[in-house]
Amino acid sequence: MITDTVPAVESATSVPRWRSLLFVPAHIPRFVEAAHERGADGVILDLEDSVPQDRKAEARRQLPECVAKVGRKGKSVLVRVNRGLRALAADFDAAVIAGVDALVLPKTDSAEWILEVANAVSELERERNLALGRIRFLAQIETPGALQRLAAIASAHPRMVAMALGPEDFSASVGGAPEFDLLLTPNLSVLFAARAAGLLPLGLIGSIGEFSDTHKLREAAAHARRLGFAGALAIHPTQVAIFNEAFSPSEQELEWARCVVAAENDAATRGLSAFSLNGKMIDPPVVRRAHEILALANNN
Repeated sequence: MITDTVPAVESATSVPRWRSLLFVPAHIPRFVEAAHERGADGVILDLEDSVPQDRKAEARRQLPECVAKVGRKGKSVLVRVNRGLRALAADFDAAVIAGVDALVLPKTDSAEWILEVANAVSELERERNLALGRIRFLAQIETPGALQRLAAIASAHPRMVAMALGPEDFSASVGGAPEFDLLLTPNLSVLFAARAAGLLPLGLIGSIGEFSDTHKLREAAAHARRLGFAGALAIHPTQVAIFNEAFSPSEQELEWARCVVAAENDAATRGLSAFSLNGKMIDPPVVRRAHEILALANNN
């Protein structure tokens, strides 16, 4: 197999801040037109599940205009492609264009497939005089077989920037319903593999199809952040504000982090790497968490 060795144009320190990524069907103009006003950190123009088979060609033709529209206000622009080879080739031809920041790859099941996709994208970038390596990959994990290869998938190529479990497809693939007990282990597996590879882990433990019960959704998102997830994919605009809040530090967290950093500076002058604050021991891992919280606030 020919492997693509194109280096990523962005370093690990430039991993995007995606608290919320909003899916928008690429074939529905009124949704596309309003997408940049929804407050999401990024918009996913969907060519896959939300687009009927007989409208996919139309969605591809409209993609350049859609990319320009949803990218207003500095939003990240992503495109979710299809998995089948014929559809995927047509999707690449439409989606590898200026203004697209990342491709969402559904049903990702191996590192080898990631490499094949990267080769195809690189060929198109060269042909079109686009910045080589600029378009990143967000891999959706949607089958139990992929769970056995998560480490390889996460580190398959420098274009990889994020991973997320597809809760509905994954649940269907094992013959179950998208409930907490079924989704906890695969979500955590994706989280661990993504963090180990320096990628963004996206998702929450539950179905993203539930958007009317905002209280339940807010609790699920807050729980996901406590577990270590960085953001989530939204299928409805009402989810965006909830995700943005849940995956951002609260004022209480910020105050705690500021106190820890101030105490760290004081301890350093006394030659200490571990110290007590408000009756609790603070050591380097806790200090690191405080700095990460402050960094998240600065990136919002």
